[in-house]
Amino acid sequence: MTNTPNLSTAVRYLRAVLEGRLQVYTGQAKEVEINEIAYLKDESPFANFIVQHRPSFEEYVVLLLALIVHIRPHFFTQLIAEFLPEGGDLPEFGGVRLGNHRGILPTGETALFVLAGDDLEKRLEIQRLLGPEHWLSQKHVLRLETTREGEPTMSGLLMLDSEVVELLTTGTVSAPRFSIEFPAERLLTEMEWNDLVLLPGTQQQIQEIQNWITYSDTLLQDWGMRKQIKPGFRALFYGPPGTGKTLTASLLGKHTDKDVFRIDLSRVVSKYIGETEKNLAGLFDKAENKNWILFFDEADALFGKRTDIRDAHDKYANQEVAYLLQRIEGYNGLVILASNQRANIDEAFARRFQTIVHFPVPGAEERYRIWQKALPAQLEIAADIDWHQVAARYELTGAGILNVAHYCAIEALADRSCRLDLHRLKSGILREYSKEGKVI
Repeated sequence: MTNTPNLSTAVRYLRAVLEGRLQVYTGQAKEVEINEIAYLKDESPFANFIVQHRPSFEEYVVLLLALIVHIRPHFFTQLIAEFLPEGGDLPEFGGVRLGNHRGILPTGETALFVLAGDDLEKRLEIQRLLGPEHWLSQKHVLRLETTREGEPTMSGLLMLDSEVVELLTTGTVSAPRFSIEFPAERLLTEMEWNDLVLLPGTQQQIQEIQNWITYSDTLLQDWGMRKQIKPGFRALFYGPPGTGKTLTASLLGKHTDKDVFRIDLSRVVSKYIGETEKNLAGLFDKAENKNWILFFDEADALFGKRTDIRDAHDKYANQEVAYLLQRIEGYNGLVILASNQRANIDEAFARRFQTIVHFPVPGAEERYRIWQKALPAQLEIAADIDWHQVAARYELTGAGILNVAHYCAIEALADRSCRLDLHRLKSGILREYSKEGKVI
């Protein structure tokens, strides 16, 4: 359902609240008469947001002050002009003009004026509402922009989170784009669980993770375990490249309706002191309360063993690890770290994993099953190819087998034979062995 009816209601409601305050300011009234929120109780994203968060009158007005410029850029300018028809300034109202926007943008001072007027006690109450401990800030809904040194705190802009703006206007929130501020890409796959071949023990541990994703809210909320159990889940996937770690993370997201983001560690880790923590803070702040799955591939670079302190570099490297421990433990979703070797991961992290999953090189039976799934049905298989024998002789990972299957299928299409013989299969395997530095 569209947000339009509720946005129209919000515009009229906020105008009435501001008119009431301006009438008090100009002596036309003694007090602002509106003290309850007003919205249409429909099934729109706007209404659902209000029902979910249940804002007070003051919180609702602050939200609308920050939202209104996104749907009515001239709103404040026009309203003030009506009350000051001969021109003039209204410094008590606050607000600033910035950059490309030609209208007035609301500040903390705007919220103080509209909700408290000259009432000092009420103004202090609104200041606390705009503070970092309030749920508006804690849930990354709205924050007060930090001002330059020497400027009043309340002169900072009212900043509504961009995703909240999208939700309350268009009704949909687009997935974040890969950028310096968000160094992660969304993982998607068209494969299914039956396309992934894992050892029974590994498969059982993955099912346990899927169970946590499915039932964690019930456990924490309905069963009242929030006091005893931290809300997040941390898993370590370790094993050689090509054994299914990334695909497993993708499938977990696909089958639990969670977005999976692979973190680009090259954009996160910085040689400059404090920059790595800053990059990670932005990443986790963006992901907070989204129920995303965060996948740190090749995590050794960031989550490796801490060293003895020999110089300043070691000291700050260890601080980065400590900071990561704090943020990962505080994240309320699923965090997956992937590494080629379990021994590369700092033990301080290992103790905090709910599960550690080994992805070994597949055995002969698993390789046989992968070969059966990897080749397209349109490819005619020569009679002298014994897949049990091929699987037993050539130790390839799942990714390696897929690479060989891809090569053989392309070559069969290129020569229009649509046929796979033993010679071509061995050529494909030899190419893959050469890539990995192995000899047949």
